[in-house]
Amino acid sequence: IRKVIQAGLALNCKIAEDTFFERKNYFYPDSPKGYQITQYQKPLCYDGNLEITNDRKRIRITRIHLEEDAGRLYHAPDGGDSLVDFNRAGVPLMELVTEPDFETGQEVKKFAEELQLIWKYIEASDADMDKGQMRVEVNISLTNPDGSWGTKVEVKNINSIKFAADAVEYEIKRQSELLDAGEKVHQETRGWDEFKKQSFSQRSKEEAHDYRYFPEPDLPPIHLDKAEIEKIRDGLFELPQQRRERF
Repeated sequence: IRKVIQAGLALNCKIAEDTFFERKNYFYPDSPKGYQITQYQKPLCYDGNLEITNDRKRIRITRIHLEEDAGRLYHAPDGGDSLVDFNRAGVPLMELVTEPDFETGQEVKKFAEELQLIWKYIEASDADMDKGQMRVEVNISLTNPDGSWGTKVEVKNINSIKFAADAVEYEIKRQSELLDAGEKVHQETRGWDEFKKQSFSQRSKEEAHDYRYFPEPDLPPIHLDKAEIEKIRDGLFELPQQRRERF
C-alpha cells in the first residue's frame, strides 16, 4: 500500500485518506475461484498526471489501485490445448489507468518508458517487462468527425514497450482502413503477435459485464491520516524529471 501511495505521489495524484477493497465477481479460467480482490469505488490514488514530451504534454492519470493478479493463460498457436499457470495468482498488483490523452504509439512509448524509470527510482519495482514485472494494455478508439469517441478495442498483456507502441500504430491503421471502407469496428479484446507484427482477435466484448462489486469481507477498510501521507512523500527519492532539471 505504501509503495502504491509513493507511486501516486510521484505522479502528482491525490491520495484517498479512506478507502477499502472490493470483490469483483466473475469466472474465467485464469481466476477459477470466481472473484478478484480489487478497488473500484475508491482507488488509493486518483487525478494525477505525467509529462511525457519536450513540449510538456501531460497525460492525465485517472487512478492507481491495488488488486490481486490472476493466473496466466497459454494458448497453443494451432488452436489446440490451452494451459493455465497459477503461480502468480493472488499476488498484489498495482494497476494504473490513464485518460485517453495519447495520439500516437510514440507517445505511449515515451509514457511507458518514463513510468518504468519512476518505478525504479522510487524502488517500487525493477519493472522488467521480460520478467513480467510490468505489463501494458492499450485501448484504441478513433475520434469520429463530430468529436465523439469511436468503438474501443483493447490489446492486452503486452510484454514490451516497443510492442505496445507498435500495437497502437497497427490498430490506428487497421481501424482507419475499416472505417474508410464503410465497415464497423467491433468492440473486442485482441492480442499482439510480435512475429507477424499484427493484432489478432481473442474475444468479443459486446455486452457490459455485471461484476457485482461489494466490499471485501476479509480485509478491513484503510484509513490514512495526512501526517502519514506526508511522511511517505518526504521519503520519496529525487525523481527522473527533477534530476534532469537539476543537471
